[in-house]
Amino acid sequence: MTATNSFTAVRSRMEIIDAARDWIDTPYRHQASARGAGCDCLGLVRGVWRSLYGDEPEHPPAYTPDWNERHQGEEPLLGAARRNLIERIDGRFEPGDVLVFRVTTDGPAKHCGIVSAPEQFIHAYAGRKVVESWMNRWWQMRIAGVFIFPGAE
Repeated sequence: MTATNSFTAVRSRMEIIDAARDWIDTPYRHQASARGAGCDCLGLVRGVWRSLYGDEPEHPPAYTPDWNERHQGEEPLLGAARRNLIERIDGRFEPGDVLVFRVTTDGPAKHCGIVSAPEQFIHAYAGRKVVESWMNRWWQMRIAGVFIFPGAE
């Protein structure tokens, strides 16, 4: 699927990664999206979007930490990614891509991060801060979707 917005600015994958790395050590704050002050995983991706494109294409509604469990059969996080990013259907990912995860293999997609290297990604670690983590087997088995920022080359 393709994104429904009209962003045509070409962004290098390194520009995306650098923007994400600027958020490292930002404290974890549920629903926040303020570099250096606090963010959650969605807030990180939203903040990187703003640094690349300016205004966000949509704002998430207020949500609780267990928000996705109440949407049985629905996938709000995947839906938002599909509306605003470009979905990779080949299952591959590369640096600069956004990954959406299922924390439990049979649960809803409720975590996201940005690939920073072939085996690493940047995400807001719940209860801690934004970190760069290894893309180990545990994470790889929980990928629910791979997405490209519009215009990424």
